[in-house]
Amino acid sequence: MYARFGLTLALTRACNLRCAYCYAGAKTRQTLPECFGRKAIDRAVRSIAPGGLLDLGFFGGEPLLEADLAARLIDYAEQRTAESGASLSLTLTTNGTLTTEQAWAIMIRPEMELAVSCDGLPEIHDRYRRDPNGSGSFERVRETMSRLLASGKDLRVVMVVRPDTVEALPDCVAYLWGLGVRRVEPSLDLWSQWSRSDIGRLTQVVRKLARIWQKGLPDHGITWFDEKAAYLARWPSLRNRCGFGTGELAVATSGRLYPCERLIGDDPPETDLALPGHVADGKDFLGFTEAAPRCQSTCGGCAMMDVCNTFCRCGNYIRTGDVTRPDGLLCAWNQACLQETARIAAEAMRIDGTVL
Repeated sequence: MYARFGLTLALTRACNLRCAYCYAGAKTRQTLPECFGRKAIDRAVRSIAPGGLLDLGFFGGEPLLEADLAARLIDYAEQRTAESGASLSLTLTTNGTLTTEQAWAIMIRPEMELAVSCDGLPEIHDRYRRDPNGSGSFERVRETMSRLLASGKDLRVVMVVRPDTVEALPDCVAYLWGLGVRRVEPSLDLWSQWSRSDIGRLTQVVRKLARIWQKGLPDHGITWFDEKAAYLARWPSLRNRCGFGTGELAVATSGRLYPCERLIGDDPPETDLALPGHVADGKDFLGFTEAAPRCQSTCGGCAMMDVCNTFCRCGNYIRTGDVTRPDGLLCAWNQACLQETARIAAEAMRIDGTVL
């Protein structure tokens, strides 16, 4: 039994945008049957030890196209976790362009951990995040974020970082902070080709970004450094978790099971990426074999192994085709983030005796 179970439901394959770097597969009107969502919640709850936590997330496509379905599944999850003595946390990632009454009600729920996808500066965001007619989506996203923040709703911004946008990252973060956003989660586009030159520019940008993070503390956060600070402080509650099928999985609209939502893609009937079985079969999510740990020949001698997030098997698979083996991009990025976080922590301790 798990103390925490992470369940992500892909509510729909449909989306009102056509982001050029989207990894979620073809945009169709296929929707998760409500009975599949309820069954997934039932199985997840049965996998949690008494007093444990169900971390329920919604994904897509654009999940708020199915806001009514999300609301019904949240109600059901609240009922089931209350009956079992478990607690419930909610997460949802949206492109920030939908503000229907139903969508708004989901976003502003007090218990909802809301992530809005926005790439920062208008010209950077609109380079890739366009609608089917080719029009940019930034103004709609900005208006949604402003309205949410004005209502008192905290949110996290997920920002895709590509080789051609990496140098704008510090300015993008500063711009978002200026809009009132407090937490930014840069996300490397792992499906892009990153050359050695690109990786070199990334490490230089990390140094600049770390200074922005330092100036923003404690009111603002950047996950690249927040997570490394948590590792250095040995603060488990803030450390990344990667269950990858054991204690964490995703359900596609077809009902097929995946170790991570980032691997669903087009969800073909025959795929080596899916876990065995179907959401409608079985009573719980126990019994899956844990994926292999990091490759000892690659990571075993690395002094950073205990404070590095290349344990993310999904990221490793995307980059190398091997869940145990990271590549040069992931290693260089982790090293740069850790070095800068440690340097800033050391400066803080020298100045005022602060201990992380």
